[in-house]
Amino acid sequence: MPVRLKLRDIAFFERPVRFARPFRFGAITINATPQLFVRVEIEVEGKGNNKGSAVGASAELLVPKWFDKRPELSPAQTVDGLRRSLEIARGLYLARTGFLTAFDLHASCIGAQVATCAKNNIPALAAAYGPAAIDKAILDALLRAAKTNFFDGMAANIAGIDARLSPDLTEADITTFLSGRKPLSRVAVRHTVGLDDTVEGKGGVADARENAGANYFKLKLSGDPVADAVRLARIGKELDALGRGCKVTLDANEQYADLAALHALMERLDHDPALRPISSRLLYVEQPMPRDITRQSPLGSLAACDFIIDEADDSYDAFPAARALGYRGISSKSCKGLYKSIINATRAAKWSADGERFFVTGEDLTCQAGLAVQQDLALGALIGVTHAERNGHHYVDGFGETPAAEAQAFAAAHPGLYADAGQGVRLSIHNGDLLTGSLHCTGFATSVHPDWSALAPLEQPKSLWEKLA
Repeated sequence: MPVRLKLRDIAFFERPVRFARPFRFGAITINATPQLFVRVEIEVEGKGNNKGSAVGASAELLVPKWFDKRPELSPAQTVDGLRRSLEIARGLYLARTGFLTAFDLHASCIGAQVATCAKNNIPALAAAYGPAAIDKAILDALLRAAKTNFFDGMAANIAGIDARLSPDLTEADITTFLSGRKPLSRVAVRHTVGLDDTVEGKGGVADARENAGANYFKLKLSGDPVADAVRLARIGKELDALGRGCKVTLDANEQYADLAALHALMERLDHDPALRPISSRLLYVEQPMPRDITRQSPLGSLAACDFIIDEADDSYDAFPAARALGYRGISSKSCKGLYKSIINATRAAKWSADGERFFVTGEDLTCQAGLAVQQDLALGALIGVTHAERNGHHYVDGFGETPAAEAQAFAAAHPGLYADAGQGVRLSIHNGDLLTGSLHCTGFATSVHPDWSALAPLEQPKSLWEKLA
């Protein structure tokens, strides 16, 4: 049964994250960026003497040039847009002073959030970032107050998710989906090969020290069909050298200009023998064209291959709209909103029951070790994501700038998920998989919270961004 709560406070913090290697995707290369931390305090209805109060937490990387890729903005300015999104959401959420369900809070604020952000020159995908981060922390607090874990709590719909934002569904659709969930005990890692990553030899695609034994690979595309074909042929040879039945996905991060360019790539994949090691392993192609072009471009004959949207997923009606264009899937990313992921997974299950195949995938904007990766992993395990892109362990050195005592606390609380082999605490990957057993703890997939005293308050957006609004 849904539980109603009242928000007492929302606070934002950050910590620097330096990358161990450059991560190039689309038109951006990331070497460092801050990680956001959210801390909320709630009071649960019907429990006096503070017995129903709890603190919840979440974390997300403040990723530049993904939520907002406008060329006139610098990477720092797009991060400032995310900071503004957070502050706007904080004001809207705290203005709801009565007892509401967690989903009531989200649903009553998301429309105003998008509209207010639009007035401040912040696009819808970035606008959703603020509520997404806050919602995770609220859910963590709610589960702690109810003394239950994420999987049991969501099966009982403790957050009160309903169909008001998805009129194509019924309340029964959502209830049936949630109550029937059997969380996955392990989720395979999909190893990313970024555009600057080594392909051959030491540190390359087939190097087990780099790919961590992964059986799934995510290959970034540049948007140039000739250059991409050459690079994919090289990667295909390395995958053949692994000698195991691995699968691949392709991600263009909006870099293919239009359908003509996309046709050129797919023609090569269909007919070039050098690309057979890729095409024979291909599961789907992710977000090939810019989000605005995507909405105007039915896939037509290209729909014979499975395509998914990611950056074009900026609203609750994005998946139905993409389906009408020939797309079969959509990504789940907790930074885009956990409730939207659940709604979209409900849709995929309902639509697939009619005989066609629709699906939700697990993608990752470098979820860092600790809160971020645990909550995103739990969300995927709940909705049935069998393999997920996992970038944090590859592009960042373990827990990065996290104090050692904090990293060790996470490792002690979640021993199946982390290990220290003498080089610091790192994500522990078991035959290519992450284990979810320790995520069945009270709260949202975490037994511990960050060391709040070791975090800095979230920086305010720079005045330069103000001039653009």
